[in-house]
Amino acid sequence: MTKHLTLETERLFLRPTSFEDADFVLRLMNTPKWMENIGDRKVRTEEDARNYIKNKMHPQLDRLGFSNYTVIRKDDGQKMGSCGLYDREGLEGVDIGFAFLPEFEGKGYAFEAAQKVLDTGISHFGITKVSAITIEANLPSRKLIEKLGLTFSKIINLPDDPEDLMLYELKI
Repeated sequence: MTKHLTLETERLFLRPTSFEDADFVLRLMNTPKWMENIGDRKVRTEEDARNYIKNKMHPQLDRLGFSNYTVIRKDDGQKMGSCGLYDREGLEGVDIGFAFLPEFEGKGYAFEAAQKVLDTGISHFGITKVSAITIEANLPSRKLIEKLGLTFSKIINLPDDPEDLMLYELKI
């Protein structure tokens, strides 16, 4: 894999998710909130996590230069969550998404990471349209998406997924 952009904020480092994050990805993707709000990705072992990183994250990173970032607290190097820009089938523009371990929620980390990813997508990668999707019941995600400046557009379904999703958009 080639060298890709690492991002930095006042409190955080964001670097492209790599195989060394497999144990963290496994833990994050199996939290109750991930399962409830994002869905079961069938990642049950570290090997599953490495395969997910290899097959879902790295191809987009190599193709577009951006994908999923592991969010790390500067103070202590703790891996806290993930945030990224995704080329998602069924959506126009790039999808911004985020997820954090429960102990790091409600402290402003998700907004700080997502704002940095959004700003970098616009300034560095020339993105002109950003989307975000969430289920209606995920009020914290909806509030964060709106705080980032995206506005509700409509209810949609992604290909091969019957679940109704709220689509938010930002045109730059």
